[in-house]
Amino acid sequence: MRHLAKLMLAAECQPFSIFLFAGADILKKRLQWRIVGALTAAALSLHAETIDRIAVAVGNRVITTSDIERQIRVSAFLSGTKPDLSMEARRKTAEAMVDQKLIRGELEASRYPEPAPAELDAAYGEFRNKYFKTDEEYRRALAEYGITEADAKEQLHWQRTLTTFVSLRFGAAVQVNDQDVQEYFEKTVAPAARASRPDGSVTLDEFREQIRARLLANREDQQMNQWLAEARRRTTVVYHEEAFQ
Repeated sequence: MRHLAKLMLAAECQPFSIFLFAGADILKKRLQWRIVGALTAAALSLHAETIDRIAVAVGNRVITTSDIERQIRVSAFLSGTKPDLSMEARRKTAEAMVDQKLIRGELEASRYPEPAPAELDAAYGEFRNKYFKTDEEYRRALAEYGITEADAKEQLHWQRTLTTFVSLRFGAAVQVNDQDVQEYFEKTVAPAARASRPDGSVTLDEFREQIRARLLANREDQQMNQWLAEARRRTTVVYHEEAFQ
């Protein structure tokens, strides 16, 4: 390009015809536009890199700032709330996404079953029909939240996958007996139920299965939290604080 510029400058100094002067001028302008174009592309690339920086490194996996923002927007869309893009919310979301990366590593290593596409389509269709009256309303909501349908379906896929993982990975390690159910009923359920009923008639049989399911879920969560704590100790997790300022 420097050689071409020198040739054009030399041509301008020679007593050629007006046509050659015009040709040199055109070449010069093309060269200038190419330089401007290259500089603009470089600037845009640098700008994009600055915006979508690495927020957290989890072993050999990364979480970018755009990953965090998309997660916040998708979660808000599925729950029908306004996206909270504050620094505090970003940090909290990043923490949850670190756990997600650790669990995904375990899923890939152990090949846990994933929900079938037909199951996901049915669940997503149910969600869509429940909260949106028309396709236009649904598409407008996606645009307002700044996400795609694929983003929302991916989040639903993860929720179903996580539920299966927790059940298979930790469900066999927890047990709930009748005494556990009885104690939870007397300490937690019965007082609240009696307070809401004028006659105070409350029996364990009304709540037995609900209590058992709650206790099982709580103990599975405890097991998973212990596993995550150990997984974090085994994995190098680096937060890039500048991404949260």
